[in-house]
Amino acid sequence: MLPWVWIFGCLIAFASGSKLWDVPVRQRQHHNTGKLHWEPHCQYQLRHLQDGARIAAPLPPRLDGHWISTGCEVRPGPEFLTRFYTFYPNRFFKAYQFYYTDRRCRDPSYSLVIKGKIRLRQASWITRGATEADYHLQKVGIVFHSQRAMKEVAALLNETCAGAVPVGRPWTPGTLYELLSAKAERDCTAALGFSMHELSLVRLEKQYHQKQDTLVAELFLGDIHTEKRDRVHYRPTGYQRPLQSAMHHTHPCPACGIIYRSNEHHPPILPFTPEPPFRIGGKWVSAHCELRPAVLFLTRYLIFYEHNQTWEGHYYHFSDPVCREPTFTIYASGYYTKARPSSKVKGGTELVFRVTMARVTPLEPATVLMLNSSAPGTCGKLGSWTLGMEQDITVTNGCTALGIHLPHTEYELLKIEQDAKGRNLLFVGERPTDGTSPDTPEKRATSYQSPLMQCAMDTGGNAIRISHHHLKITHNNVNPSLQPCPLSMLVGLTSLLFLWWK
Repeated sequence: MLPWVWIFGCLIAFASGSKLWDVPVRQRQHHNTGKLHWEPHCQYQLRHLQDGARIAAPLPPRLDGHWISTGCEVRPGPEFLTRFYTFYPNRFFKAYQFYYTDRRCRDPSYSLVIKGKIRLRQASWITRGATEADYHLQKVGIVFHSQRAMKEVAALLNETCAGAVPVGRPWTPGTLYELLSAKAERDCTAALGFSMHELSLVRLEKQYHQKQDTLVAELFLGDIHTEKRDRVHYRPTGYQRPLQSAMHHTHPCPACGIIYRSNEHHPPILPFTPEPPFRIGGKWVSAHCELRPAVLFLTRYLIFYEHNQTWEGHYYHFSDPVCREPTFTIYASGYYTKARPSSKVKGGTELVFRVTMARVTPLEPATVLMLNSSAPGTCGKLGSWTLGMEQDITVTNGCTALGIHLPHTEYELLKIEQDAKGRNLLFVGERPTDGTSPDTPEKRATSYQSPLMQCAMDTGGNAIRISHHHLKITHNNVNPSLQPCPLSMLVGLTSLLFLWWK
């Protein structure tokens, strides 16, 4: 739970007229003394995020319709699944969750069918741009798709809820076993670590792609805790991979029609897709504005040099859910070890990253005030922080106010996939929900963040030194009541005792 000061800051924001809905703000790029070298496609992609994206996010959202996964999803554990949710105008919903034994979602294990009712409440005070909701589960049933799955689940259930699934009987395909019944006051779902708290935080985005003349509607539901034992108690502050409307989704989408035609007796079996070789060399950029729990909006631009195994990261932090109100940027660099296949997460690759240098650029007054209030020797030169000016924090071994400690080691999980258009996507391990860092092998991620798109290949040779740019808000013709709340950002930043390096 976030500190009460964060809520206090938001109260002041409301009192001063700040709004929760998404506000487009005009921006222009400024450069420091060193020029940022962009590949044309990288520049286009980030500029599209910052200036060109036409996103509508109604508050409150209308959830009516069918919402589907667009591919095989990975939850902490790891768990491999696809989802198919239907919301009705009378507030009832029916949700399918299909679980698999493999990373490509081709070998179904069991299906859950979940029925209940959802009631949207007010705009979230913690996660800007989201809507809080209450839900009530009426029934949860399970259908097994193999004898092995039935035995494994029955063993878990019999520890806390004996008799839910008969032991010793042969597997009967198509049999629906009831795990939860509100009418009978019976709930055997805890043994599976099952929770639908994802429904307590929702955001609907509609984005019109002018080039393709298409509309894509995405439903963001609350994130899943990275520790399974904490999942049933956790209240989301971030999102998981979004579901897309069955009517308005990205094209092409080979998995969409298969998932839409599925049910608990006929789980979707996704088409086989070849995996590209694991080559992270090159430049990778965020595909959209990202949200991390607790609450942090950002975009990422990562560069990997395979010839000497070094890397650079540019992290642009914002105060709004469409990443148009910049607060500060972080530039970090270091090196990484040789990759090896993960023994725990099928299809994943393990690496160890070392962060040796970092620089910070504050882009709004509250951040400047916070950095200048740091204790001497803990965050750059005391009292020297200036709006829009970059400062090296390596000399002070990081910045305590931002939770940055140098040098720093992280044990990472990565994978590379291709989308339906043949573009390479880089998935980096999901950050721990509790805000800690994966600084030991035991804390290595078992699931992934939103993917980065490859925007330039590694051409080898010497690494080009890249000085990161920053964005500056132009306040002309902008309603002052629509500016970000400095105090809420200040108290929010002081609650972040960690850094999201990758």
